[in-house]
Amino acid sequence: MSTDKYGTDQAPDCYPGTDVLINLLNLQNAQDLDEAERYINEVAAETLDFILPPYSLATLKQIHRTLFERVYSWAGEIRSLAISKGTTRFCSPEFIEREVAKEFERIEAANWFEGYRRDQLVVSVAESYGTLNVAHPFREGNGRTQRILFEYIIVNAGYSIDWSSIGRQEWIDACIHSFYTSDQPLADIFDRCVGTSLVELDY
Repeated sequence: MSTDKYGTDQAPDCYPGTDVLINLLNLQNAQDLDEAERYINEVAAETLDFILPPYSLATLKQIHRTLFERVYSWAGEIRSLAISKGTTRFCSPEFIEREVAKEFERIEAANWFEGYRRDQLVVSVAESYGTLNVAHPFREGNGRTQRILFEYIIVNAGYSIDWSSIGRQEWIDACIHSFYTSDQPLADIFDRCVGTSLVELDY
């Protein structure tokens, strides 16, 4: 089984003798690639327009392609390799489309969480984020892609969202907890990031 960039026994999509993914920038140092990715992502994210539901795997592909098309030739494509981070093994490639579709169907059945109270929304998006993270449809960049999708979902549900208080390691730790034990750490993150209602309600 192949592992992702956090492993050492890398697949053919990495530069020989490294765990650095082959990229369009030909950067073969992990830190250089990481810094370039994040700068390009920030610039590319500014070009994305808000999307109304329905959302689907196609939405995730569109976001991923926009964020990574200057970095990877496979931007926007579903991974074909089995990957893991540490002891966390993500969805096998052959099941990704099915599992992602099931989760989007579940969110759609909940009317994209429209009309939810803030506390309901926090719990619901945490659960869905954890589920989609396990599917991990792309070789790299899943977290950044998912957060933009969830911005759409949360704003469409009528709330503001700001990720700036959450560090990278906190996201990783919360996703690990979601995989093994509980969605509560993800819910805690969303509770800190989801703001007040964007709509003034007249009771």
